[in-house]
Amino acid sequence: MIGAAARNLAPGLLLLALGGCSTDRLLEAAAAQPRAEISGAPYFSERDHQCGPAALATLLGAAGQPVTPDTLAHEVFIPGRKGSVQAEMLVAVRRHSLVALTLAPTLPALLKEIEQGRPVLVLQNFGLPALPLWHYAVVVGYERERDTVLLSGGRGRQQRLAARRFLGTWGRAGNWAFVALRPGELPADMRAAPLLDAVAALEALGQRASAAASYQAATRRWPSESLAWFALANNQLALGETAAAETAYREVLRVQPDHLPARNNLALLLAHRGCIAAATEALAPARVAADDGPFAAEIADSWREIQALGAEAPTCQAH
Repeated sequence: MIGAAARNLAPGLLLLALGGCSTDRLLEAAAAQPRAEISGAPYFSERDHQCGPAALATLLGAAGQPVTPDTLAHEVFIPGRKGSVQAEMLVAVRRHSLVALTLAPTLPALLKEIEQGRPVLVLQNFGLPALPLWHYAVVVGYERERDTVLLSGGRGRQQRLAARRFLGTWGRAGNWAFVALRPGELPADMRAAPLLDAVAALEALGQRASAAASYQAATRRWPSESLAWFALANNQLALGETAAAETAYREVLRVQPDHLPARNNLALLLAHRGCIAAATEALAPARVAADDGPFAAEIADSWREIQALGAEAPTCQAH
């Protein structure tokens, strides 16, 4: 079977007061609404050095997975370092059956998620590059005319930060941000690859059923994206849904006839169902196309397996 294809620490930190002059940063970033605010995101007051669990609890609660910061602290907080590691924040989201999608490092990408009613967890640096003061917060809205960003995080229920200052603190943290998507929910980002990578990371934790809903949604949004169909096909096969897997593999080949992994996997699926002639027919073009390429050995093994099965094949069960 052929499959689909610096750590930062954030101790708790009291948000600094608003600074700098008003600008038009939100207007320049094409903020679509005069004011956008997400009302359904729960608020949790953070403890010392535990802004990560508090911000993560806000994000998960808004995505329909209520959990307390105390519970999350056991998953993401590192007492010896007084902070939470970014990679562990993403893994914690996946443990709760949600897709953790890292955003493009731009303000327009962040604003589009807010405008879809989805809070965004961000990492900020209120210090200097050489002497950082890390902080996690959740962006829950903006005010275009006042050029301010609304954040949940810190000691108050909501913070207003001038967009210019927010961009400074966010930029010094590498413009890192992510959202938590429910299974089957699609982001504002119109690119398939980032979502498919994020769903694959969810599936890698054993969350195959949750991943399936997101792969299916991806094929509906990007019906000509062979990678989306291939990921769905492998997912369905792992779940034992062979008819759905066969359909998805055939969609891959409709979109991309020279997709050798899909042709290989489809042939094996057919052979194990007893359809030896159909399997041989499906794999034959791949044997020629593979030549001495990266899939040559895998396809040769599959061909030998199919021929061995042919001697004692059950009746072919068509789907």
